Amino acid sequence: MKQNSFIFSIILITSLLFACAPASVDPVQSQASQNNSVSSQFTEISLSAGFGAGNSTLEIYFTDPQSSLSAQKTGGADVPLVAAIDSARLSIDMAVYSLSLDSVRYALINAFERGVQVRVVMESDNLDRSDPQKLIDAGIPLIGDRREGLMHDKFIVIDHSEVWMGSLNFTDSGTYEDNNNLVRIRSVKLAENYTQEFEEMFVDDKFSDDIAPDTPNPRVTLDGIPFDNYFSPDDKPVNALLDLINEANSSIYFMAFSFTSDALGQAIRARAEDGLTVQGVMEEQQVNSNQGTEFDQFSSAGLDVYRDGIEGQMHHKVMIIDESIVVFGSYNFTTSAETRNDENFLVVYSDEVAAQFLAEFERVYTQAQK
Repeated sequence: MKQNSFIFSIILITSLLFACAPASVDPVQSQASQNNSVSSQFTEISLSAGFGAGNSTLEIYFTDPQSSLSAQKTGGADVPLVAAIDSARLSIDMAVYSLSLDSVRYALINAFERGVQVRVVMESDNLDRSDPQKLIDAGIPLIGDRREGLMHDKFIVIDHSEVWMGSLNFTDSGTYEDNNNLVRIRSVKLAENYTQEFEEMFVDDKFSDDIAPDTPNPRVTLDGIPFDNYFSPDDKPVNALLDLINEANSSIYFMAFSFTSDALGQAIRARAEDGLTVQGVMEEQQVNSNQGTEFDQFSSAGLDVYRDGIEGQMHHKVMIIDESIVVFGSYNFTTSAETRNDENFLVVYSDEVAAQFLAEFERVYTQAQK
C-alpha cells in the first residue's frame, strides 16, 4: 500500500507540473505574436499635413496633398526629418535624386556649421537648382553621378545609427503635393548597409551597373520583424519581387508611380487568374506617357487597377502582399530601375507595418479614377 501511495504521489506531482508548464508554441505563431506585440506599441505621430505612426525602432510617414496646410508647405513629413538632422552629432550622408526643401537645406547647413560631417550625392541633372548650389556655397561636399542612368535613391543616414528612406524626394512638391512615404529606421546594421552604398558612390565614384553586390547585412531583424534590404542594380532585386508575388496566398495591392516591367506585370496578372485579390493605383501622367506601361494590360485583364485622382503625382513605389509583407523604397517597377538606376528598397514582414501601408493604399485608392 505504501509503495502504491508513493507511485500515486509521483504521478500526481508530474501531472501538476505538466499542467503548469507553458504550452509548446509553433515558431511561426511565436514570430507572429512577437510582431503583433511590437506593433501594438505603434502610436500615432501627429503631423499637421500628413500621417504618421511609429515606435522606438520604426516611424512611418505619409504625405497628405489634400490637407489645407499642404498648400502652405508646412507641417509635413519634413518636420520630423529636420528634427532628426538637428539632433545629428557625428555625420549625415544623403543620397537624393532632387532637393528643393528649404527646411532640409537649412538643417544640413546648420549641422555642417556646428561640426557635423555632411556629405551629399545627387542626380547630376538636378545639381544646378538653387538648394544644391547653396549647399555647395556653404562648403558641403556634394557630387553628382555623371552617368546616363539616374541616381534615384532617396535616403539619409544619420550618425551611423538610423536611416531615413522611402519614395520621398526632399522637394516641396514631393512633400506637399504628391503621395509619398518616408520611413525612419533606427538600426546600426541597416545604417551600415546604406553607408556602404553611399560610399561606393561618394568615395569610389561607382554608380549604376559598375557597383558590385556586397551589402553587409542583407537581412536584419528588428524587434522580431525581418527586414530584407536590396540595392539596384547591384542585387538584381526583380527576382526577389517575383518570388514574393508568386508565393502570395491571398492578395496583392500596389501603388506605382511607373510600372513598365513585363515580368512583374505578367506575374501579377497570373496570380489574379489564380483567384488572388489584386488592386492597384498608378500615376496618371506616367500611364499616359510611358511606352510599355502595364496599365493597359491590367485593365484588359479586368483588374481593379486605376489612375490616381490627385492633382500632384502618385509617387509611391509600394507592394503589399497578403496584408503582411510590404515592399517600399525608391524602386519603380521598371526595367530602368532594375538595370540602370541607383535604387534601394526594403521588404518588411509584419502585419502591423503592412497595415500602415494598407491604410495609405485605401486613402489613395478611394481618390483614384474609377
